[in-house]
Amino acid sequence: MMRRPLPKWIDIGVMPIINIFAAFVVAGIIIALIGENPITALSVMVKGAFVYKGALGYTLFYATNFIFTGLAVAVAFHATLFNIGGEGQAMIGGLGIGIVALSLDPLLPPLLVILLAIPMAAVFGAIWGMIPGWLQAKRGSHIVITTIMFNFIASSIMVWLLAGMLMAPGQMSPETRHFAEGVGLLQIHQIANAIGIPMARSPLNLSFLVALAALVGVWVLIWRTRLGYIIRATGHSEKAVIYAGHDPAKIIMITMAISGGLAGLMALNEILGVQERVILNFTSGYGFTGIAVALMGRNHPFGILLASLLFGALYQGGAEIDFEFQTITREMVLMIQGLIILFSGALALMFHPLMERLYGMIAGPDSNASPPKTKRAEHG
Repeated sequence: MMRRPLPKWIDIGVMPIINIFAAFVVAGIIIALIGENPITALSVMVKGAFVYKGALGYTLFYATNFIFTGLAVAVAFHATLFNIGGEGQAMIGGLGIGIVALSLDPLLPPLLVILLAIPMAAVFGAIWGMIPGWLQAKRGSHIVITTIMFNFIASSIMVWLLAGMLMAPGQMSPETRHFAEGVGLLQIHQIANAIGIPMARSPLNLSFLVALAALVGVWVLIWRTRLGYIIRATGHSEKAVIYAGHDPAKIIMITMAISGGLAGLMALNEILGVQERVILNFTSGYGFTGIAVALMGRNHPFGILLASLLFGALYQGGAEIDFEFQTITREMVLMIQGLIILFSGALALMFHPLMERLYGMIAGPDSNASPPKTKRAEHG
């Protein structure tokens, strides 16, 4: 049967949907085997993520974290760098916010403290990302190993500080004191209600707008700037980059700094947007889930936005399922997430041969393909 290469709109737009559908089918079979109706469970998940009062705000709140960490992975991947240190980079970004806020909130107006804390999250995350980049570029250390190790180092630093010199006086929890009144990002429902638009309470805050700006910024960087072209060229061929007069080691460090800065910005959502203090383990695995978000989104900002919305819906809708069903626990929701990662990552190409055959049947032969070679007739 004729096979024809898939156009980009099918490969990037349709195939991820098919993979997600396959993951939900397998999850539905498992849910049916434990005695629950998969259609009812899916309905509860959708309502819990988008329909119930305040549900959409929670979904977008979770999606904000995934946008930042997904972009961090994607930027590094365009230079063929597998940054799996987003968790640690976000922790250090949160530490940067805490240092600024705790040091300056007695001295400066709240708005000025916020404006100084936002870039500091990116700066601290960038430094934590650039160090593994330097180790690979200058010392030959593999980026996967170093970013894993730096996650553990970041976690240890946070424990040491939050259980020691930064711990709020008079209490035993490993966390800082609350920031001064007003040092925090406004929540969207507060703004909406203030201008007369009724909106249910949720943790969604202005960091969501920062995340949307980051999506646009990464698209411009990677596909519309000279630096982005060099980053992509470095991922394809370091020899070509050297021939063009650029230093691959420098590009690797710059790329990892940008990647770490994006991961560090994730702390805005949790630290400035909700907690208004630095707490232990506020990253909650978002850095690791960002890897799946980037893979599912094919390392493109628009795809990352859609994948982030999906995982945000799974987080919020999964909590609703856990509440509504006794037999479907939080672990079952993690299983669904794992199936989506499996079908979108390891099995991403499983349906390609079938789709190529179907596309070949519908679209016909490729006019650009070279005709098959035939043997020249021999004359006797």
